Amino acid sequence: MKIIHADFIYTPDGFIKNSAVAFTGTIEEIGTLEVLETKYTEAEIIYTPAHSVLFPGLINTHVHLEFSANKTSLAYGSFNSWLDSVIEHRDDLMGACDNAMMMHECEEMMRSGITTFGAISSFGNELEVCEKTPQRVVFFNELIGSNAMYADMLYGDFEDRVRASQSCDPGSRITPAVAIHAPYSVHPILLQKAVNVAKKNQMPLSAHFLESQEEREWLESNEGTFKAFFRKYFNTSTSVTTIEEFMHAFDTYPTHFAHCVQATPEELDYLHRKGHSIAHCPRSNRYLGCGRLAIEDLALPFSVATDGLSSNDSLNIFDELRAAIMLHNDIPIQELSLQLLRAVTADAAELLGLNCGKIEVGRFADFAVITLPEAPVREEELALWSILHTKKVSQVYIEGEQYV
Repeated sequence: MKIIHADFIYTPDGFIKNSAVAFTGTIEEIGTLEVLETKYTEAEIIYTPAHSVLFPGLINTHVHLEFSANKTSLAYGSFNSWLDSVIEHRDDLMGACDNAMMMHECEEMMRSGITTFGAISSFGNELEVCEKTPQRVVFFNELIGSNAMYADMLYGDFEDRVRASQSCDPGSRITPAVAIHAPYSVHPILLQKAVNVAKKNQMPLSAHFLESQEEREWLESNEGTFKAFFRKYFNTSTSVTTIEEFMHAFDTYPTHFAHCVQATPEELDYLHRKGHSIAHCPRSNRYLGCGRLAIEDLALPFSVATDGLSSNDSLNIFDELRAAIMLHNDIPIQELSLQLLRAVTADAAELLGLNCGKIEVGRFADFAVITLPEAPVREEELALWSILHTKKVSQVYIEGEQYV
């Protein structure tokens, strides 16, 4: 048994002051330090630094580790130029991204308080790293392929990767999951098969959807800059599906859609009615010229995620939260700060079906301790100060064990 004490604790009911948490691998009790010390006389007492706030471990729901070697190789500014550069530099970047580099990025995420992340995996290359990292990993085996001629081969490879993630040691904290790359890149037959795999095995399901205006134009009219791209690389001038067909493929199973920047209010309403959610990646959307997701008008639940280093400059979740504060300037800043913290804790855990994300009895003892530079003058601004002043956290615990 351990007892951790902090000036403030972020709970589902808000910030509470001068309290402590008793925990083993899970949270056993929350109360004053004096009461918990008396009750658990053999417990190790952990005192956090002055002006510290105890958070549940933070959750990055959508990240690509496979392109972690990118620094300046890929073109930012527009989605189409970025996509062209991915095709051009993909092999070099994948070859340069070894296990040591991906593990380094996992460690960097952990230093920003991320104790759980959703790894979108196109090839399965990062599975070994995800098994070794102490963090919880929802391992999204991604299906990609729009050519019906290769459907059997592509689906066979996808099945092999799903089985590999299902065979991981339970101690690795891996949750097998399914991802669909995008409506323009997955044949409808493959799409339905993959959705059925997720549904049959009750796996989390994710899909990129309406990330860019170029994608929308291609799906709606088979026109725009995607037309030249598909002619050049895939010798086709016709999309394999439409926006409506793609959405309907997920009607029977809740899905965490990434981006949705170019979705209409009507489409977002439909996703909401079907029980879906969104992974919001503000920096990635800005860097690739995709636009802004209007979260102030969003009825769907959403998480905040970094995406990968193929379209970002860091996997630090606090960098992402600060960017979101700047991007969504129409929302009152204190209200937005609280909303963003929920999006990377309780909301993210619920969307991924995980028993973490809240400091609550029975939840996994996953914690991140952040330390403010001074005592807050106004405690109602704790959420904002926590986001603005944190580059790295002071301590990280996963299932009761300290890793930072």
